[in-house]
Amino acid sequence: MSQLPSLLVVEDEADIAEAVAEYMAANGFAVRSAGDVETARRLVAEALPDVAMLDIALPGEDGLSLARSLRSAHGQGVGIIMVTAASDVVDRVVGLEIGADDYVAKPFDLRELLARLRAVLRRVHASRAAIALPAKPAERIPFGPHTVDLAARKLLDEKGAEIALTAMEFDLVQAFAERPGRVLTRAQLLDIAHPGGSDPFDRSIDVRITRLRRKIERNADAPELIRTVRGAGYVFEG
Repeated sequence: MSQLPSLLVVEDEADIAEAVAEYMAANGFAVRSAGDVETARRLVAEALPDVAMLDIALPGEDGLSLARSLRSAHGQGVGIIMVTAASDVVDRVVGLEIGADDYVAKPFDLRELLARLRAVLRRVHASRAAIALPAKPAERIPFGPHTVDLAARKLLDEKGAEIALTAMEFDLVQAFAERPGRVLTRAQLLDIAHPGGSDPFDRSIDVRITRLRRKIERNADAPELIRTVRGAGYVFEG
């Protein structure tokens, strides 16, 4: 029997945590719950979850702190979905900046949350599989002075050193690398970054592009690789 994918729900509102745990368990997840960061850290130490769903507004240490430490300690080996209040745009942006894979805003629909969890889980599995398998040189694409290694899901600089990217940042790099010279709209990029549905007016894609530029451009303020096409989207100038 195959092992169920594991989900850690870190949420201090008991009714929300219970509803999420019940729904996700019914849809094939092995769920554990914690009401604070201290309890969550203990559960992570016992067994690393495939995906962690972290409420930002927790008593004591907040969810952003936990997300930062999870990403630092486990890289792309764990998926992270942040839970924010609908109006907390700043928290949402900070969550994406520190490497969260996705976010949902309260109140959220459980069906949408399930779709987002499954999308993040696919990326986690792909990342883990890439670590287990040797890279295939034939599956490499030039990306300006860098190289996209599709098999290993890595971006390498001129010297062959890995440029640290989140799973979604790599998805965006791959999308641009495979479509040089083609303008990709925000809606298309959101579909890549948030499979399962998202708000077409969501500007978080701009935050992701800005963060990505800081990692891959010689001068992020004057980008040469990913250029903005005013009123249309972005294009990779190969």
